[in-house]
Amino acid sequence: MNSAIIFGLLILLMLTGMPISIALGLTVLTFLFTMTDIPIESVGLKLFTGIERFEIMAIPFFILAGNLLTHGGVAKRMIDFAASMVGHFYGGLALAGIVACAMFALVCGSSVATVVAIGSIVLPEMVRRGYPMEFGAAIITVAGSLGILMLPSIPKVIYAISTNTSIGALFVAGVLPGILLTVMLGMVTWFIAKKRDYPRLPKASWRTRWKMFCESLWGLMLVVIIVGGIYSGMFTATEAAAVSAVYAFIVSVFVYKALPLRNVRKVLLNSANMSAMLLYIVTNAALFSFILTDQNIPHALADWIVAKDLGLIGFLLLANFLLLMAGNFMEPSSIILIMAPILYPSAIALGVNPVHLGILIDANMEVGLCHPPVGLNLYVASGISKLGITELTKAMWPWLVTMLVFLAIVTYWPELSLWLPRQMGML
Repeated sequence: MNSAIIFGLLILLMLTGMPISIALGLTVLTFLFTMTDIPIESVGLKLFTGIERFEIMAIPFFILAGNLLTHGGVAKRMIDFAASMVGHFYGGLALAGIVACAMFALVCGSSVATVVAIGSIVLPEMVRRGYPMEFGAAIITVAGSLGILMLPSIPKVIYAISTNTSIGALFVAGVLPGILLTVMLGMVTWFIAKKRDYPRLPKASWRTRWKMFCESLWGLMLVVIIVGGIYSGMFTATEAAAVSAVYAFIVSVFVYKALPLRNVRKVLLNSANMSAMLLYIVTNAALFSFILTDQNIPHALADWIVAKDLGLIGFLLLANFLLLMAGNFMEPSSIILIMAPILYPSAIALGVNPVHLGILIDANMEVGLCHPPVGLNLYVASGISKLGITELTKAMWPWLVTMLVFLAIVTYWPELSLWLPRQMGML
């Protein structure tokens, strides 16, 4: 009964259009004042203890690193390198956009930043070369979702905090699924482009490819720093986030010189605003998790799921359904903070590896970012392309279907996520 009241009140508040962070806080306070004897002073204490964990410091650092890379010329050089490698295939510039999104995702950690950084450069060039805007915008929308699947990822950090899972293992676990999704999106793009006879770029020489690679190398070196630093034990994932921010600043300002020092202040302010917004959600979600735990709701739900004898396949199917439904109403961070503590006990009871569950949740969040009514990638791509949401959504259906197929593969092939971190001794 208590769980029905808590979630019913949360849904009711969200339906009013209230921001998810405030809805979480009001749900907690209403429940505390009316249905429990918990001292209200504990709320103030939990507000601070909920975000004083060392791992949470990774969030503002990765946001800052992503913003610096977005404005620092890294994306353009990655696009040039990708175009030199795959531009001669059918739909070459579109394929280059997908590969560039994957490379940018390796160092960024934000889907929205990936869409902005790659889309703002690739889309105008695609239109200039004769591609329909709907085609290009649809590709960038879905390919931008790689930003939360590949190496560094803010949703992964939030999941790790919610479930006490290794952040380093989660980072590495997303690499092979990210490569698979890149290939799948590329194959669909090539097939459609060949069928519609879209333009191809001239085939680049190996000398040109090497030159483009060397120019993009400063940005790609961040992958080596993150993975190498964590794998060697030189620093933790949180410290890797700080190193990433410093490295991104040096590359953007002093190496590529695409970000003037006078503009750094604006980047810092934007990063601070984004961090404050996200940390406010985390704080209220910590309160919500506190109430759920106090009422023993996660474990009660886990016992109910196990008692229903759904089995591993049935549980994973149910988890995907709940996460996809939640993706219609909430953004990824909120979904993870609410759903991860609920799904985690059941997953552990059924033998699901926490890292596999994290990548499964990430894959669901990717789909949610690309469809209405609250898909952030969709709205950002719509703003860049000046296309309507309905028009863009219709153009995306081949790639959305591909992402659902990918989600099924990630769900029922756990070794795709677990093999690499296991080989690196992280599991």
